[in-house]
Amino acid sequence: MRQPWRVAVVGGGIAGLAAAVRLRDRAPAGTEITVYEQSGSLGGKLRTGELAGQPVEFGAESFLMRDPTGAESAAVALARRLGLAEKIVHPTVGQAALVIDGGLRPIPGGTLVGVPGDLDRVTTVARPAADADTDGGRPLVGPDADVSVGALVRSRFGDEVVERLVDPLLGGVYAGRADDLSLVTTMPALARAARVEHTLVGAVRAAQAAAPRAPGAPVFGTLAGGLSTLVEAAVTASGATVRRDAAVRELTATGTGWRLTVGPTRDPEMVDVDAVVLAVPARPAARLLAGPAPVVAAGVGVLDYASVALVTMVLPQPRLPELSGFLVPSTEGLLIKAATFFTTKWGHLRRPDGLALVRASVGRYGEEAHLQRPDADLAATVHRELSAVLGTPLPAPVDGHVQRWGGALPQYAPGHADRLAAARTALRATHPTLVLAGAGYDGVGIPVCVRSGETAAEEIITALGGSAR
Repeated sequence: MRQPWRVAVVGGGIAGLAAAVRLRDRAPAGTEITVYEQSGSLGGKLRTGELAGQPVEFGAESFLMRDPTGAESAAVALARRLGLAEKIVHPTVGQAALVIDGGLRPIPGGTLVGVPGDLDRVTTVARPAADADTDGGRPLVGPDADVSVGALVRSRFGDEVVERLVDPLLGGVYAGRADDLSLVTTMPALARAARVEHTLVGAVRAAQAAAPRAPGAPVFGTLAGGLSTLVEAAVTASGATVRRDAAVRELTATGTGWRLTVGPTRDPEMVDVDAVVLAVPARPAARLLAGPAPVVAAGVGVLDYASVALVTMVLPQPRLPELSGFLVPSTEGLLIKAATFFTTKWGHLRRPDGLALVRASVGRYGEEAHLQRPDADLAATVHRELSAVLGTPLPAPVDGHVQRWGGALPQYAPGHADRLAAARTALRATHPTLVLAGAGYDGVGIPVCVRSGETAAEEIITALGGSAR
């Protein structure tokens, strides 16, 4: 093996950047790390912009503070590693609402992503099926089975709980539908409990008990100044060479590693490296894997994605409820699926001049045609629907922005975890210096993506001969 190592990280989102930081921390001194990003911007779905002179997120808004074990999340640990821990801030208003029959009702407590552990607590928004969640003498889900969240919850609690509660909460994260999304991938704690418990109420309570949270402890955090500060700090800490507008078009296995074909077809650049972290979405990953690992490519490439648009408006002194925002069931017939009152939810964003930042999310899986509207049309529709939900005309915005995220949110169908495990097993057996990382494989959310990138870096280090530190 030549020294120093040369490692390519394909994809400059937070998973790729977390991999680069971990490589710098754990790989032998002198390791050459290059990040290839096909766009002109790093950070993937982490993008902080500015409206009315104030930072505002045009992508991901926050991260979980704790992981499923109760320890600090990988996002918090990375922020600490990068010297940003003191910049972590938390919501000052946590209560959100659901739009039910055109009006706002508080989201009931005691649920697990909308799946109730106490049926009496959700009757303000949905009527659970009577006596359907009975003990049949066996676990809800078989030891190796995966089902859709919707199928499981409908069979136990009925349609209204899915449509009015679970669907909008899952949709707020994935822009997908509960009937299509894998229980194992989107709700792993509930899946584990469902392999033991005989009722869904029992499974929810068991999952909640397995991940206790200290009373009053914040669930979410973000960074004062915006999440792009995390991106910038990660680039600096990694010491990586960053190649923007550098599309990797082909991967070819060599006798000692990998050859990357980078740049335009008419004038390609060939780069030889020892190992590759492939931190791009599933479809571009499948294209790059088609040559060296066609079976893996076929398994990875089946993952579909949803597209969304985020419409942010700056409103002068609007009358807003004391809520962090609201979610919209698809049965309400609105274009918007969620709204966040940024300057209500986040105390550090409140302004003395009374300007309010409001952001709405538009787009559900399978409804991409709605996103073909021009920006001005989307913004006008969002303004009109927000006014209707709030029951009062909102003032005209003084500033605004429409951010489109095409193919942004993975739609994990049942069986995703098994397909991914098979793909990774095949890669380890045939190409151990080529590793997958990112939301397309391990789940959405900043902590999951950070952990995915870090794990990929550790696999590369092991494959190349182990850490020298």
